[in-house]
Amino acid sequence: MTPPIPHQTLYAQRRARLAAQLGDGGIAIIPTAPERIRNRDSEYLFRFDSYFYYLTGFTEPRAWLVLTADGHSTLFCQPKDLEREIWDGYRLGPEAAPAALGVDEAYPVDELDTRLPPLLENRSSVWYPFATHAGLETRIEGWLQKVRARVRYGVLCPQALRDACALLDEMRLIKDAHELDVMRRAARISAHAHVRAMQRCAAMIRAGEDVREYHLDAELLHEFRRHGSQYPAYGSIVAAGANACVLHYRADNAPVRAGELVLIDAGCELDGYASDITRTFPANGRFTGPQRDLYELVRAAQQAAIDATRPGARFVDAHDAAVKVLAQGMLDLGLLDRNDVGHLDDVIEQRHYFRFYMHRTGHWLGLDVHDVGSYVEPSEVGQTSERRDSLSGEIIRDRPSRILRPGMVLTIEPGLYVSPSSGAPAHFWNLGIRIEDDAVVTDTGCELITRDVPVEPDAIEALMRG
Repeated sequence: MTPPIPHQTLYAQRRARLAAQLGDGGIAIIPTAPERIRNRDSEYLFRFDSYFYYLTGFTEPRAWLVLTADGHSTLFCQPKDLEREIWDGYRLGPEAAPAALGVDEAYPVDELDTRLPPLLENRSSVWYPFATHAGLETRIEGWLQKVRARVRYGVLCPQALRDACALLDEMRLIKDAHELDVMRRAARISAHAHVRAMQRCAAMIRAGEDVREYHLDAELLHEFRRHGSQYPAYGSIVAAGANACVLHYRADNAPVRAGELVLIDAGCELDGYASDITRTFPANGRFTGPQRDLYELVRAAQQAAIDATRPGARFVDAHDAAVKVLAQGMLDLGLLDRNDVGHLDDVIEQRHYFRFYMHRTGHWLGLDVHDVGSYVEPSEVGQTSERRDSLSGEIIRDRPSRILRPGMVLTIEPGLYVSPSSGAPAHFWNLGIRIEDDAVVTDTGCELITRDVPVEPDAIEALMRG
């Protein structure tokens, strides 16, 4: 058995891969995220920048990485300060950083403005993440002005500014073994949290207790933290009854009633990596007939999307497969009237299904819950076609969808949302259903890493009886 690669080596390998793409004389500047004030002198909980963390594994604020094309890495970080550490916690400090993080040099962050201009001298290009850090472009321009002021002494000033995201996004799109291990663990924690919320919901209703959305949100948070997750990966959606038809609803104080469905879209973040699960279940543990009909339709659509998720397929294939199943189901269940919308091909071409299904079937997943990576196949980006959107009337320019490759991770999450104004039969009103799993593209298909919480309606009912 091959021993695991030390984390320090993993980050060094990533830096080396990036450095090799900077071109002769290139230099990259990657800052972590800024600290942000929540109110008055109270700060939001700090969360590092994903690009910076991907290259360093360093989680402290006020830090910068500078990387040159020859692979030399310089870290700027907070200096040791015993008095501040009493208030804010331990700091690694620049003296310990090279040995701890595997960087070549480290300096106090307060020296950044002094040391950056000399590092930029005689470089051909400067790489940094475009449009991700407010004020970064202005700061880089200030450093370059100092370099330009020395051209009379024979110093060369960089002539090109390039987007480091273009390189890092492609690197991050394919997950390595360490990343996949963390994401599988995050998925298991999140799945167990969903199970806990389902069972607690049914138990409270059986006991005649008042159940609110925030009660179930608390169960999720408890399970996340109990198993070592640092935070939720995003604001958890806990939507009871009609609230499930609001796509980005946040857990509030609405009552959870027997006979209604509950939609929970929640996942934890573990060691920087997100999970993302949605389950829809009957609050009292038993589906009604209309609820089960719509649920089975969404489940069939998800299975079609799962079957379409395999290496060599296109990212869009899963969405197209789900839409085809959903559209046919809308006709069969009477959500759409054939006399008004025509046949299946008409429903898809004219996007009549959009009345009940208005989002895509998935997204990339990784350090960010909506992770980086182009959805266009890079080798075919020049191939374009134009069409007029059937709903908006605008001209859409399409490019070939991304080809799936092993190591990519994406969500698969079809849904149906039936509001009273949709024109659907009344017994379907106020039903919002989404089923979402996290999928790793493998050599032969895809691995669903979130199935520790069931999706089959009979299995959900059995779980909630437990």
